[in-house]
Amino acid sequence: MGAVFVIAFTNAGTNTAQAHPAQPTVDREVSVELKTAAALRRLRLISAPEAVSFLLLLVCSVLKRTTDFNAVPVMGMVHGVLFMLYVAFWADSWLRARWPLGRSLLYLVLSVLPTGGFFAERMLARECEEAVVAARAAAKTPATPAGDAVGTA
Repeated sequence: MGAVFVIAFTNAGTNTAQAHPAQPTVDREVSVELKTAAALRRLRLISAPEAVSFLLLLVCSVLKRTTDFNAVPVMGMVHGVLFMLYVAFWADSWLRARWPLGRSLLYLVLSVLPTGGFFAERMLARECEEAVVAARAAAKTPATPAGDAVGTA
């Protein structure tokens, strides 16, 4: 089987509005609230699998010492990857959501407790919903330039 490669050429030195006047220009800037909601969603989606992998690693560790079953190397690697993703998504969420130090440390401590990821997922579900509501509200209200005087005669 072969792979298909697509090469796109752009006019780097020309203005796209002048080069293609029939195509309207679209502002693709994503709001800060939407990026925050996406970061919280990523952290939320990784927290439950990370907690499950931690519990499975503990079970595999007990089984290794009590039986001939040894799945610790495999589960250790799976849990390690999920934990590194959790920490990376936690740092991204901390920077985007601008959590206070206590809340950010709470989410980090919950990741190292055996069932803490489930509690983190529930808390993050609420925060994610609030961030989505804030993003939708920000998208509906147009931003007024700083120089405009609203409500003056």
